[in-house]
Amino acid sequence: MRGLRLLIVTASLELGRVLKQIVSKDNQLVIAAEANNAYIARDKILECKPDVMLITNDLPRMSGITFLSKLMPQYPVPTVMIASPALESKAYEAGVADFIPFDESRENIKNAAGELSSRSICDRLKKAVYPEWDKLAVNSKGMIKLDSNSKVRSVIAMGASTGGTEALATVLSGLRKDIPGIVIVQHMPEGFTQMYAQRLNNECEITVKEAKTGDTVIKGQALLAPGDKHLRLIKVNGVYQVECSAGPKVSGHCPSVDVLFKSVAKSAGRDAVGILLTGMGRDGAQGLLEMRKAGALTIGQDEKTCIVYGMPKAAYDLGAVTWQAPLENIAQKLYYILDKK
Repeated sequence: MRGLRLLIVTASLELGRVLKQIVSKDNQLVIAAEANNAYIARDKILECKPDVMLITNDLPRMSGITFLSKLMPQYPVPTVMIASPALESKAYEAGVADFIPFDESRENIKNAAGELSSRSICDRLKKAVYPEWDKLAVNSKGMIKLDSNSKVRSVIAMGASTGGTEALATVLSGLRKDIPGIVIVQHMPEGFTQMYAQRLNNECEITVKEAKTGDTVIKGQALLAPGDKHLRLIKVNGVYQVECSAGPKVSGHCPSVDVLFKSVAKSAGRDAVGILLTGMGRDGAQGLLEMRKAGALTIGQDEKTCIVYGMPKAAYDLGAVTWQAPLENIAQKLYYILDKK
């Protein structure tokens, strides 16, 4: 694979010229297209299928943030935004992978070359697509060698409560053995999780097992939290593993979805997808928000298909949900996200 295909979207000719000068010096990036407004950008995305997008907010007719909020649910392009520091929170809510604070005023643009070069824009663009870019094999001509394990979103974290046993079965039965490793919390009493894992293992193409401390997160396997222990994701020597430990209830539960999701945010960051399914209460909402702030993409089950629209609603109200989807579409949506990354 040659350098990553980049789409630059900015209304400023001066800033666009500076960005092209910076990017053109990196042979691992190729400018596939340019656009000066959201409508042209949309057409260029469909036409050129860029690997990554660099965008400013100051666009005519539709701001960059508004454009991203409309684009990302349908076509999640890894994106780095350059905009006023005051817009950082809104940019991440709209789905950007990285944000570079920069005042887009004319006076600042005159000095943009030096300032933006110092922000490591090229590296940040590459890491928006592959967070562990530095570990990929890249030759002197910018040729990138990707193996089958080089997907960006390599950990999937799922949480559910009331109605979740059937909801999880629906999602997991739609997954193939090529799916990245999965970690799951389903609110369930001690002794029942092992039987439930065995049931899912018999019904699904992927392997499902009750988790134990030291289990490695691997492709084609889902690890289910034991009914009496919190499940946490950790990273040991570059490998994702899980820890299972007894402890007090968190968000009213042990195991707690919040505990799992917060550990995923800390250990995996952008290298994750979070999914919150039907359930009563708020467990998982804050954790999903931390995942999204860390760069993960997130899915919440929609109200119509939830047995109880509690946990996904709480997450949605917090701004933790990138996309809402009906239960029967979540597996398909997950593959769509993974394919785009």
